[in-house]
Amino acid sequence: MFIDEATIHVKGGDGGAGCMSFRREAHVPKGGPDGGDGGAGGNVILYADPRISSLVDYRFKHHFKAARGTHGKGSKLDGARGDDLRLRVPIGTLVRDADTGEELGDLVFAGQELTAAEGGYGGRGNPHFVTATRRAPAFAELGEPGQERSVTLELKLLADAALIGMPSVGKSSLIARMSAARPKIADYPFTTIVPNLGVVKVGEDSFVLADVPGLIEGASDGKGLGHAFLRHIERSALLLHVVDLSGGYEDRDPIHDYEIVSCEIAQHATELAERPVIVVGNKSDAEGAPARSAQMQAYCATHHLPYFEVSAATGAGLDSFMRAVATAVIEQRAQTAAAARDAEEARTEVTYLYRSRHGRDAQVQVEREDAAYVVTGRNVERWVIQTEWDNEEAVVFLQRRLKRAGVEDALIAAGAREGDEVRIAGRVFEFDGGSAELDADDARELDRLAKRFEESER
Repeated sequence: MFIDEATIHVKGGDGGAGCMSFRREAHVPKGGPDGGDGGAGGNVILYADPRISSLVDYRFKHHFKAARGTHGKGSKLDGARGDDLRLRVPIGTLVRDADTGEELGDLVFAGQELTAAEGGYGGRGNPHFVTATRRAPAFAELGEPGQERSVTLELKLLADAALIGMPSVGKSSLIARMSAARPKIADYPFTTIVPNLGVVKVGEDSFVLADVPGLIEGASDGKGLGHAFLRHIERSALLLHVVDLSGGYEDRDPIHDYEIVSCEIAQHATELAERPVIVVGNKSDAEGAPARSAQMQAYCATHHLPYFEVSAATGAGLDSFMRAVATAVIEQRAQTAAAARDAEEARTEVTYLYRSRHGRDAQVQVEREDAAYVVTGRNVERWVIQTEWDNEEAVVFLQRRLKRAGVEDALIAAGAREGDEVRIAGRVFEFDGGSAELDADDARELDRLAKRFEESER
């Protein structure tokens, strides 16, 4: 069964909690803290597997969760990391956030991976919070919950060239004649209801050819069967527009058919209208075909379109047509590779500039929401989530940590006053601009933690 779109819910494993423990052995006075760290949760990873060609595995099962990390123990025993959950998808799968529509990644190479949901960080044990004045910290961090979201998987066939056109113009017959593909072929509309792929060899060169279900007028608005498969044309660098020289059923005009399909493709995606097109007049052996072919050839010459007259039934004209397609595909591959290199260089430069211009303070944002101030920032939210709230010492440490990170200054700059409501990661606080003054040891410790976080982010 061919399934080319699915929505699944993924959740990374929760991180294990750090341990609050002290060494207690005979003849070892003041053994000190020895709590181990919690293990990180596993990630949910999507990877492109060339052995599958459909998203049918996700037709009935929609929820996937990675393993959680285990908790730390005494004697500085760290918890184990949760196992990653790896999900197979076909090559050519586009991954989007189902709620925001944001593109998360495009898996176009065999073995390419994408982390769809990250596991939570493990909490640190109490030895991490020892300072010159705090020799026996009686708190540890909780584990961070794993990332959770819904993602949409959208399969777009990876083909160098795509056969497009109205129903029953002979696209399936052409791909069967040009390659080893064996699609269903019959003389009635909508015989092809799923895309077909075939590898065409021309001398030492080869290319992948897609046969897309026929399109009709209004396909871009959801009419007919072809609208669900328009996405499969998007990855093809070359469009092979097939028209029926026999007139087909209802004695159709090939020029009129060409214009209808071209219009539908342009309405589906504007950039498709700019793709290179080769027009193919099929069924040249049919009665009345020479006259229609002459009209089509004149039309293509006027619009500067390459035109080939072929017959999938007899093989007439296919050799020169296949050589022309192979040459065009090779040229398009070279242009695509050059564009990809330029894009990667530009992306790397932008990333570098961002890191060089934005410091740690840029990670804290404050927004006014109703009567409260909402603070966001990956590190700040993580600290709040990992705090053990029934432990007073841990809460005081968090207050000092937030002050050192610049949260208090950001709130004051946003207009917060003493007594205002502040929300961070679902927790509600009362703003007190003078609370939790830092001592020298805490300042040094928080500087060290901040540097460690920045290094991990890189």
